[in-house]
Amino acid sequence: MTDGVLNVTQGKIINIMKYSIHDGPGIRTAVFFKGCPLNCLWCHNPESQKYDQELFYWPDRCIGCGQCLASCVNDAIRLAEDQLIFYRTQCQACGDCCKVCHAGARDLAAKTMSVSQVMAEIEKDLVFYDESGGGVTFSGGEALMQPVFLTELLKECQKKEIHTAVETCGYAKPEILHTISPFVNLFLYDLKLMDSQRHQHYTGVPNELILDNLRWLTEHHPKVHVRVPIIPGCNDDKENLHQLGEFVASLKRIQELHLLPYHRAGVDKYKRLGLEYQLPEIQVPENEQMEKIKMELERYGLKVKIGG
Repeated sequence: MTDGVLNVTQGKIINIMKYSIHDGPGIRTAVFFKGCPLNCLWCHNPESQKYDQELFYWPDRCIGCGQCLASCVNDAIRLAEDQLIFYRTQCQACGDCCKVCHAGARDLAAKTMSVSQVMAEIEKDLVFYDESGGGVTFSGGEALMQPVFLTELLKECQKKEIHTAVETCGYAKPEILHTISPFVNLFLYDLKLMDSQRHQHYTGVPNELILDNLRWLTEHHPKVHVRVPIIPGCNDDKENLHQLGEFVASLKRIQELHLLPYHRAGVDKYKRLGLEYQLPEIQVPENEQMEKIKMELERYGLKVKIGG
């Protein structure tokens, strides 16, 4: 859960994506936080799972100049038979090798940023928010893992009348949701699986807290969209869809249910982090399959949309 997370007004950000159109209404700036309490086997942002800093490595970009070898004080890069070998277990992700790698073979997964630094990036796009009805979306990872940092950013956005959205997996202390709720215009709330044991198998945590938090949120916040990643073979079976439809239909003030088709855009990131992707056999669902799932869930009286 969120016990032990760092509560400061600086935070770790893995990316700030401009001109996003899939993370809420209008043109948006999406701010991706590092750290997540879940470990979804299909996660397309594996660099966002751990709160600690990590290092991306592209061995095919390496030109063998040896600058990284000279800069590393942790013996994580060694020369063997005229080849540079990277020993990730020795790496402290200090970033010294990244600074001298002119070939772009090494990069840190996250930056430590202040509230003012993030706001400066957000405010560069004010004209696009005004013209499109957009704003900023705080995502991750899980933004609620850095609650004080998130709260300060939300307050600053509200002062400047910037529309705010928070995408969350919902696995957080209820009081964190209670604190941020007044400063959030839209919640994008992820649901993966309805059976708690299956949820734990695929994500690493049970789902009772997630479901309880969603119930509370829909009773106390005016705008919540439920988002369901459709992962073939994991959560697209009839039983899960039936339980999902019944549960969401029972909630108060749910405007929309969004179905997010699985994609493989993040698979290569696992290699760059020295990790093994756990679901290599999963394929992207066909459009026909997504339409069938949409129609199935519409039977519960829900407004269902494919995509974010």
